[in-house]
Amino acid sequence: MKGNAHIATGAERIDPERFAAICKALSHPARLRILAHLLETERCICGQIVEILPLSQSTVSQHLKILKEAGLIRGEVDGPRSCYCVDRSAIDRFKAMAAAL
Repeated sequence: MKGNAHIATGAERIDPERFAAICKALSHPARLRILAHLLETERCICGQIVEILPLSQSTVSQHLKILKEAGLIRGEVDGPRSCYCVDRSAIDRFKAMAAAL
């Protein structure tokens, strides 16, 4: 498949590149833990995530960057802190693509 070819399955169309990018972002246990934490808390400051995971601040920041690039979370700078939340519409689109597959 070349370019932006989609896979049609039933009523859903799957963008293979988008689906693969999300799967890749979810392929690390730490990122799954971060996403689960954000789903539970609705919003979180990066420092709070560092407190719940046995990882350094820089490692957590890298995982957050990957999740953000995949479109699964949104982040905003609040002074010296960065706050993150889950993009629930992105999660819903991912679920639909997975179900269609």
